[in-house]
Amino acid sequence: MKELSIQSEIRSRIYTIRNKEVMLDEDLAELYEVDTKVFNQAVKRNIERFPDDFMFQLSEKEYESLRSQIVTLKNGRGQHRKYLPYVFTEQGLYMLSAVLKSSVAIEVSIEIMRTFTKMKEFSMHYNSLARQIMELERKHDKKFKEVFKHLDEIVSETQKTDEKIMGFIRKE
Repeated sequence: MKELSIQSEIRSRIYTIRNKEVMLDEDLAELYEVDTKVFNQAVKRNIERFPDDFMFQLSEKEYESLRSQIVTLKNGRGQHRKYLPYVFTEQGLYMLSAVLKSSVAIEVSIEIMRTFTKMKEFSMHYNSLARQIMELERKHDKKFKEVFKHLDEIVSETQKTDEKIMGFIRKE
């Protein structure tokens, strides 16, 4: 049950930016139970492990857009970020497990990896289901065309019959 709760917490902190699933440095620092500054220092000490497709810094526009979706600022002096946040792609998250060595970091890294795996599995099942629905629509579309064709033929025959009957026929 705890695992499900942790994965749900992780999933709620995954955002799509530049068409990539990413996590914010401050969210990761919180999960790893360290200050964001300490977290980013550890990353910078191992920057060669984090190419641009593993980690990148948000632009001001991206950060403003993200802030409008989630409340990231706290009230009070010194609570605002001085620098634009970094985000980590799935590969960057895997690399973090090689950089951060505490027992908490190991547990969190495992749960993050499990969460991304479950998200991929869900996506695969969703795509499979979507393909099955499209196939059913294609199959039924042909059947509906046949039904409508037969209905048109019946209506056409009925109209021909109606044209032959003129007036009333009286039964005596």
